Amino acid sequence: MKALLVTLVVLLVLAVVADRIAVGVAEDRVAEAIEQRGDLAATPDVDIDGWPFLTQVVAGDYEDVRIRLSAADLGQPEGTTADVRLSGLHVPLSDLVGGSVEQIPVDRIDGTVTLSYELLSRELGTDTTLVPEGDGLRLTKTVRVLGQDVPLTAVGTVTLDGQDLVIAVDDAEVAGVDLPGAVVRAASDALDLRYGLALPFGLELTGISPGEDGVLVTGGAVDTVLSGG
Repeated sequence: MKALLVTLVVLLVLAVVADRIAVGVAEDRVAEAIEQRGDLAATPDVDIDGWPFLTQVVAGDYEDVRIRLSAADLGQPEGTTADVRLSGLHVPLSDLVGGSVEQIPVDRIDGTVTLSYELLSRELGTDTTLVPEGDGLRLTKTVRVLGQDVPLTAVGTVTLDGQDLVIAVDDAEVAGVDLPGAVVRAASDALDLRYGLALPFGLELTGISPGEDGVLVTGGAVDTVLSGG
């Protein structure tokens, strides 16, 4: 009886080890396939959840695939990152092993792209700072007005307009300088920004909001087939 118990424990340990090895191998192969068929610029970091894992490999159906995309992966400017969850990713084992994945059907994709405040500040000028404030953003920038370097501060809104992120400022405050209101309003236009968005995997934009480290842009898609490359 004791020998049988030991044998069962050993088999269980071997099964767990085999399962974990399979996870690592599959994550690498799935990452390569997603790079090719998801039109990415580099191979992303992929984590596949679910237990037992070997049954997912054999069936070619992966319940929960998490992807962390860098600016290099996305082919976007530094300061762009994305976290993507693919629920129900289907890749036959034979295609995955043979490296002949032509398309990747996915039941549902949810993603969040983060555009860092440093990135958006660069778009407005190197002397610009952006920080979250409530549901909006506080912007500070030095602009040249009537021969003077004027520090402008304003609170702006961040919205979506089609495929563009839009930061709009209604009124700006000028520190330590007495200027006509019309001049201030004209100068505040320097704090407005329109930035074109490119979400991975053809995700449709669903929302936008200021986050702790940057502006968060969310998107989603259902019954999608990744077939680029």
